Amino acid sequence: MRVRTRVTAAVAGLGALVALSGCGKADMSKQASPYANAAGAKTVTLSVQSWVGAQADVAVAEYLLKEELGYRVDKVQIDEIPAWDALSQGRVDAIMEDWGHPDQEQRYIKDKKTIVPGGGIGVTGHIGWYVPTYFAKKHPDVTDWKNLNKYAKDFRTPESGGKGQLMDGSPSYVTNDKALVENLDLDYKVVFAGSEAAQITQIEQFAKQQKPFLTYWYKPQWLFKKVPMTEVKLPAYKEGCDADPAKIKCAYPHTPLQKFLNADFAKNGGKAAEFLKRFKWSEADQNEVSLMIADQKMSPEDAAKKWIDANEAKWRGWVPK
Repeated sequence: MRVRTRVTAAVAGLGALVALSGCGKADMSKQASPYANAAGAKTVTLSVQSWVGAQADVAVAEYLLKEELGYRVDKVQIDEIPAWDALSQGRVDAIMEDWGHPDQEQRYIKDKKTIVPGGGIGVTGHIGWYVPTYFAKKHPDVTDWKNLNKYAKDFRTPESGGKGQLMDGSPSYVTNDKALVENLDLDYKVVFAGSEAAQITQIEQFAKQQKPFLTYWYKPQWLFKKVPMTEVKLPAYKEGCDADPAKIKCAYPHTPLQKFLNADFAKNGGKAAEFLKRFKWSEADQNEVSLMIADQKMSPEDAAKKWIDANEAKWRGWVPK
């Protein structure tokens, strides 16, 4: 989820852009969306990030753009940093949830002026290290990073060998965790679950068996409702403490999550652009839709419709007249 400043930005500039429209999957890294900038077409192309909170944003935006404003919506799945390139080039019109990419903001907003801020989505994101609350209640001192080595044996897994396991999600996310483990001299090994979904499955399995675990995780996230977790306090975050990825010794920041729009789309995108600028909801709203998608296995469209039907007072002001 997101180098961020959710520092889970995508590692590779080779991240594939995958069309999610009715045309099926396609490599979007060398071509524009089949609908983007089509002459006379009333379409919007949205970038979809891999974590469910961002998928919830897009699902609600898509439903309202289609049902209230009559747009055709194309969705493209892109890793975080390549998404900025696609947005700058007009291959997508908007990123609905960004966790902070200062280098890209400097390049595309300030220097090239091909991207403009679209405003906050109303949610503040935070990454951290978490242990299950049932373990923290038995061992309160585990919530101070200085005591983690004391509990390394409790967090060992076959994948971590003789060290404690710090579980991360997708290896495509850029995190500070390997540097933190090394720089704080912790007896741990970062082990990647493979994806957000795989990480959730592993956390739920640990919780079902009441086993201890240490995991990279983030807020907002619906899983906290099912598996209560307590954050481990890392050295306090201070502005600039994460400037050199190799020397990081501090916690992750709290980041107000932002939307970004292609500059031409922001200027000429009509009601769709205005709608996306106005889109703003709460952490509770996002978690409600995320829970329906990820835990209740509803389709994003059905989850969005259920939330929209019950919350007209919240979204009606987003829709231009």
